[in-house]
Amino acid sequence: MKEKYLPIGSVVLLKGGTHKIMINGYCAVAAERKDKTFDYRGCPYPEGIIESSGVALFDIDQIDEVCFTGFRNNESLDFIDKLEAITSK
Repeated sequence: MKEKYLPIGSVVLLKGGTHKIMINGYCAVAAERKDKTFDYRGCPYPEGIIESSGVALFDIDQIDEVCFTGFRNNESLDFIDKLEAITSK
């Protein structure tokens, strides 16, 4: 995978997974693991977030397949540039 951050709305299948996940956020921290920042936050696809336990936190190296790449425009590309600059420090 070339890019570190896929656009919001991208749908992925995680390694060992059987259910697709739609990316809906970046740099998430789990309540039980405050020492770890995950690359992505997602929800089950196509259901979406039905309850708070339906949130998945995962890193880029856990993605096995990108099933769909979300919408990109100048605004999202600028945001990802800023995100990469912040997280690379």
